[in-house]
Amino acid sequence: MQEAGDLFRLLGDETRLRLLRVLSGRHGRLNVTELTSVLGLAQSGVSRHLKLLKEAGLVVEEKGGGFSFYRLSPALLDGGFGGLWPTLQTQFADAEGTPAVRADDSRLQEVLRLRKENFGVHGTDRAQFVPGRSWAAWSRALGLLLPPVDVVDIACGEGYLSVEAARWAKRVIGIDRSAEVLERARELASRRGVSNITWKRGELEKLPLEDRSVDVALLSQALHHAANPAHAVAEASRVLRPSGHVLVLDLREHDQTWVRDRVGDRWLGFKDDDLASFLKQAGLSEVKVRIGARLPGDPFTVLVASGVKPARSSKVA
Repeated sequence: MQEAGDLFRLLGDETRLRLLRVLSGRHGRLNVTELTSVLGLAQSGVSRHLKLLKEAGLVVEEKGGGFSFYRLSPALLDGGFGGLWPTLQTQFADAEGTPAVRADDSRLQEVLRLRKENFGVHGTDRAQFVPGRSWAAWSRALGLLLPPVDVVDIACGEGYLSVEAARWAKRVIGIDRSAEVLERARELASRRGVSNITWKRGELEKLPLEDRSVDVALLSQALHHAANPAHAVAEASRVLRPSGHVLVLDLREHDQTWVRDRVGDRWLGFKDDDLASFLKQAGLSEVKVRIGARLPGDPFTVLVASGVKPARSSKVA
């Protein structure tokens, strides 16, 4: 058994305590990639701390589906290590509500949300598993019901949405400010055999497109990065043809301030009325705002908003 002095030195590290606290939840085991996302640390560092905890007997490693999963060891939970577990539980309870713990918990909920959407990979939600069931396949199927249209994916990032849209669109234009990111998007499109996408470098609030040049403008998780979200929506409206649609996916207003440093968010989401106001100020009609995704305990709610560019100007001549 681990010597008491060695054990105390091992648990004197904050990262290792964070790992044990995260693994103590009811969600079961987590893999290294998930734990890296929760802690916001380099994977090499997380792996090193897990190795030490495993060697001490505090966590166990399990293989499954090509992943290495970790959970608290039965020896720890069953009263071993001199009854250490109740002491750890007390410490974890005392830390509840602190900014660091709240940040870990919010990132954990996001990881669990992504796991739920990809349950076939993790094999943890067996009751939901149905062979052939795929939300990606459904999105592609619904896209086949749409007429061939010209689409712009604004702030396209590495191009995953652009590539999906290209399956049903006549033409897609992917725009991003980063030349490096656009290069990865090009490589993705090449690997997927997609040839109807044009990649352009440009800003959210100054699109490199002519007026009335596309039928659909997509803003997926982009507005919370904009310096002026209302201006960004106005730009999306500007490039629409009459009867064209703006479709926005973004976060409802939240209090997770860690996203500013971690992923560079300028805005902590938006109120439903704010999204509606952006669309209306841009001259769009038939404005709708709905909940796109929400899970119990997840601090992030995804909103879906849309608006239509009027076929005729409402201005009086």
